[in-house]
Amino acid sequence: MSVLNEVLESNEAYAADFGSKGELALPPARGFAILTCMDARLDPAQYAGLREGDAHVIRNAGGRASDDAIRSLVISYKLLGTKEWFVIHHTDCGMEFFTDDVMRGLLAQSLETAQLGADGFTDVGTGPGSAEAAYIDWLTISDQSQAVVDDVARIKAHPLVPARIPVYGYVYDVRTGRLVEVPAATEAGRAA
Repeated sequence: MSVLNEVLESNEAYAADFGSKGELALPPARGFAILTCMDARLDPAQYAGLREGDAHVIRNAGGRASDDAIRSLVISYKLLGTKEWFVIHHTDCGMEFFTDDVMRGLLAQSLETAQLGADGFTDVGTGPGSAEAAYIDWLTISDQSQAVVDDVARIKAHPLVPARIPVYGYVYDVRTGRLVEVPAATEAGRAA
């Protein structure tokens, strides 16, 4: 069953109360960006106290510093003036439940949705699959804190990222709603 009608009805109600939001400036008012996971349990507006127009929020699976995420961060500062960045991963992340090889194997078997059980993901679909998954780095996570450190370090080392931008590293706890600093990540992300 599709949620299309629900989304469109919600949008109508939102647009009816839109008010002066159409006049928000293009640059984020609070001058920062967050790179975080696409997990539906994370609401950056809530956990970071954001309103529309306050910050850029870049989301992908795992909140990883992929080439595309770095592209967005570079646009965020170069064209829209952000001065601080946050990398925020989270506990109980789905990216910890499989490896690149598992994902490649699942997609090689079929393109249907896999099931997560006690022994990990299993394919329940019938083919065809695709070998194209072999060409993607899925950026899976084996150690959450280390992944935050690695992502912050990758961002800071990127030749298009100015040394003056601090990058902070945190893990959002899905059970408590708290942001927990990863000190080694924040150290790696210090502004020069």
